[in-house]
Amino acid sequence: MAARAEPLYLSPDGHRPSTPTTATTTTAGDINATNDGNDTSQAGRASDFLDEAPEFAKGALDALRQPLEHGRVRLARSRGGADYPARVQLVLAANPCPCAKPSGDATCECTPLARRRYLGRLSGPLLDRIDAQVTVRPVRAAELTELASPGESSADVAARVAAARAAAATRWSRIGWRINAELPGPVLRRPPWRLPAPDTRELRARLDCGSLSARGFDRVLRLASMPYSPT
Repeated sequence: MAARAEPLYLSPDGHRPSTPTTATTTTAGDINATNDGNDTSQAGRASDFLDEAPEFAKGALDALRQPLEHGRVRLARSRGGADYPARVQLVLAANPCPCAKPSGDATCECTPLARRRYLGRLSGPLLDRIDAQVTVRPVRAAELTELASPGESSADVAARVAAARAAAATRWSRIGWRINAELPGPVLRRPPWRLPAPDTRELRARLDCGSLSARGFDRVLRLASMPYSPT
């Protein structure tokens, strides 16, 4: 409990768990412990950053599937049960292989089997719950030393994010939601929010051929609907 002179912080900060960890500590800690050591639940309504994600135990990573899907962590033990809030923005970072050479594949020392095992810790069901995957290319010396503009400040980015969230809250308020991430798939697959058929032709084709799951279909719709408003 905070001392009376200290402020009560209502907005959660980002959270960065360390490796190695277990499935219990990654999700909701030990329900028998008096000082809960959980990671995902502590990051509720904030971001949870897992650097070098394949270095985490595979069981710990797969335990993230439930909170990503439902925004809650439910634990059942012999001495009782517990339910934790866990609506987070999960960010995973991973090298393409264990050796992580700065030059990438050109000087990689890993065998094909080692590379498959390393990235195989990020299971298909877990990746199916990740909204966007981005490949980051190596930084060149010219890019690192150029005297260009430093780019947007954190304050500018925060203002842009706040404006986007406010717009989403206004858009979805009449149906009881606040942000795109909370929207059930059926809402985006039915009028008036359903995207025009020509815009989803490739998406439907990927679903039919099996290269995209039903969950992935809805995930893409959530991303695609951000700039879209029905006429």
